[in-house]
Amino acid sequence: MKKKYTIKQILTSNGNWWRFYEANKAKIRAGILTGIVKLLSCRTIVRGYHQYRCENPDCPHIKRIAHSCKGKGCSSCGKKATELWIEKQNGILPDTEWQHITFTMPDVFWDFFWLNRHLLNEVGKIAADAVLSIAKTKGVIPAIFIAIHTFGRDLKRNVHIHLSTTRGGITFDLSEWNKLYFDETSLMKIWRYKIIKMLRKHHKNNTLIIPASIKKNLNPIHTFTTFLDQQYKRRWIVDCSKATENYHHTVNYLGRYVKRPPIAESKLRHYDGNNVSFTYRDHKSKSYRNFTTSVDEFITRFIQHIPDVGFRMIRYYGALANKVRGKLLPIIYTLLGQEKSRAESIQKITFASLMKATFNIDPLQCILCGKKLLLELVIYGKSSARDLIPFHRELALLKKI
Repeated sequence: MKKKYTIKQILTSNGNWWRFYEANKAKIRAGILTGIVKLLSCRTIVRGYHQYRCENPDCPHIKRIAHSCKGKGCSSCGKKATELWIEKQNGILPDTEWQHITFTMPDVFWDFFWLNRHLLNEVGKIAADAVLSIAKTKGVIPAIFIAIHTFGRDLKRNVHIHLSTTRGGITFDLSEWNKLYFDETSLMKIWRYKIIKMLRKHHKNNTLIIPASIKKNLNPIHTFTTFLDQQYKRRWIVDCSKATENYHHTVNYLGRYVKRPPIAESKLRHYDGNNVSFTYRDHKSKSYRNFTTSVDEFITRFIQHIPDVGFRMIRYYGALANKVRGKLLPIIYTLLGQEKSRAESIQKITFASLMKATFNIDPLQCILCGKKLLLELVIYGKSSARDLIPFHRELALLKKI
């Protein structure tokens, strides 16, 4: 049987994270610290727990289930968050043809977003605007949701947008639902133009830090404007996947990206105390590769993709925008001849139901007599980052709190 490795195991083994933190604390963002502290405290008694007792009065079995962290860097919490998100979308998305579109940019731009994190708040809207501008020429409003990604499969920096849109839209007078088609070249031209325009604007306003690798090549002849002009002449990759007949495939596909951490723990292949090995699918060769790196390099790659506190990885536009969805979605349901909403039929995702679905294990079944475990009491512990950060060292070194 393949040995299972976890992110938490790698961080806490040999004091790896605390050593790394002490050496790099000046460069670690607050969002990273919050994410790691949450991950280290996940499923530990310090967060509190639910206590269950067997319903059989003659059975002495008592079980405590420690509370989870709901952190964006945590694999176990990411799994539940993904399932919850998928169920929620299944209850509200229009039942019509959907298309998944991936917006990428040349790799020379990726470092801009590490030095200028405010730009991440703009790229999602730019991708959505590319779709909306084409839809506007057709006189319709599609339903759109996007996921902002900063990582590639090998954990390197790779800023790109996963966007899903209906292949149709509601007319401006709200009377019809009309078909809508997208052309990769047209989308690419809009996306490329608006990204370049965004960088020009911030450079002009002195709100843009230029990466050293680019800055060293700039001079009075080869200016930043020249650099942008060169990138504008390149063909950027915008990929339009084959349209699907309904939202289910799109939601399940994108669900793998939206809530999980940068790497799934199932991809971890080996950890020996000094090096970490994981597999990833190479986009160019379409084959799986094994990557081995030092613990410090693995931690560096992993934590750089933990978002800032409050940053929304998933965003909604068009008919799904928060300001208009309450008005537009009921009309769209009627035009498409579907139920007003399937929200009432959504199954509640719980720890127990997820364990049953994933591992075929009922955590609320007594292991001694097979009877049902009943909730006896709830103990609330330290759950916020503010409460946990003072115990950062203890969590990292597995010390008692």
